[in-house]
Amino acid sequence: MTARILVVDDIPANVKLLEARLIADYFDVLTASNGRDALDICDRTQVDVILLDIMMPEMDGFEVCERLKSNPRTAHIPVVMVTALDQPSDRVRGLQAGADDFLTKPVNDLQLISRVKSLVRLKTLTDELRIRHDTTREAGIGDILRLQEGRLEEQAQVLLVDSRGASQERIIKALKSIAEVSAMSDPQAAVFEAAENPFDLVIVNSNLEDYDPLRLCSQIRSLERTRFIPILLITEQGDEQMIIRALDLGVNDYIVRPLDPNEMIARTLTQVRRKRYNDRLRNSVRQTIELAVTDGLTGLHNRRYLDTHLRTLFARAKVRGRPLTLCITDIDRFKQVNDVYGHDAGDEVLKEFAGRIRSTVRGADLACRFGGEEFVVVMPDTPAEVAATVAERLRGMIEARPFQLRSGESPLMLTASMGIATIGPGVETPEQLLKQADRALYEAKNSGRNRVVAAAA
Repeated sequence: MTARILVVDDIPANVKLLEARLIADYFDVLTASNGRDALDICDRTQVDVILLDIMMPEMDGFEVCERLKSNPRTAHIPVVMVTALDQPSDRVRGLQAGADDFLTKPVNDLQLISRVKSLVRLKTLTDELRIRHDTTREAGIGDILRLQEGRLEEQAQVLLVDSRGASQERIIKALKSIAEVSAMSDPQAAVFEAAENPFDLVIVNSNLEDYDPLRLCSQIRSLERTRFIPILLITEQGDEQMIIRALDLGVNDYIVRPLDPNEMIARTLTQVRRKRYNDRLRNSVRQTIELAVTDGLTGLHNRRYLDTHLRTLFARAKVRGRPLTLCITDIDRFKQVNDVYGHDAGDEVLKEFAGRIRSTVRGADLACRFGGEEFVVVMPDTPAEVAATVAERLRGMIEARPFQLRSGESPLMLTASMGIATIGPGVETPEQLLKQADRALYEAKNSGRNRVVAAAA
């Protein structure tokens, strides 16, 4: 995992210590010695996570965090406050300012890296949603600023999984002003409850009897219907191993006993607001793309969306120095399908072909119908050799299973040819990347079809 981390502290020794630890885990590190420089860096540079000291002259960390969170351009950047302050009131003030977590000096290395990696994963998801929303906005639909309006402050729906009745009562009482809490003591029943209802947050208390709380967290995170619900883990003071494992599993936040009601409220609100913001991003993208940039036959993105979104992905890859690979695939001898079986049969084949592409590509990949029987898959952060493996898997899936026709005709055995190209020397525009992939596809066709060919570097 790679990301750009901004370390903000007015004491050079503290900066050097954090910088060395992050670089050792292959993070790209930027530094600032005061709040104004930090705000300037965030305003002009891509930043994925901010490690922010509180006690600084002129502008303390609370004010810096408030300014970051009030600016739509930087509000989505996760902030971890690194401080010697360890009172619940200090944490509450930071959470109210918009901080995502706290690390107490001296910083524990394992907690530092686990927390940063966890927040980078969350930031990556939000970035992808924002990019896709921006794509629809460029097409003339949608406005990201309107996503801040609406139900972000409505009462939250929270599922509490806790084995002890007294503990349930205390948490329900603490959250009464901001949330309707459904409490359950059976972890397995709680999984089904989370899948069937629109919860904004799941709180898991580690006091579960005869059940591993991390297994419950893993189940919630892995199910399709619950994977976007944030999880807040309640754990014991000093149980660092559980906290580290929880963050690695995708738990969004944690709070240690004894519980401070104000901190509980602040952490709950932070997770609910982020969940609702991302939900609205996701829904906005889904609705507008369906109307404007989706191919009506296959359900994949269309050429219009590809042209806009590819420019965004290409520019981001160039700035970050990350690989970006594009695959063009074409159904071999598709004209014969239309000529022999008719265009209705051809449409059935195209829909089934699109379904197989959809089942093969990864979540971050972009699949589009390029036109006719040609399709494009854009694979961010993917080197050529990995993209070739994905393309080969798709090619094998096309060849191995016949295409069924509703007309009752015999199933059709079809193949596909594929050309892939990756950002490299001589590729300075998205159009050049497409042209290289198209040339590789032409070579695959000319050399016998039913094969994957990579463009020469």
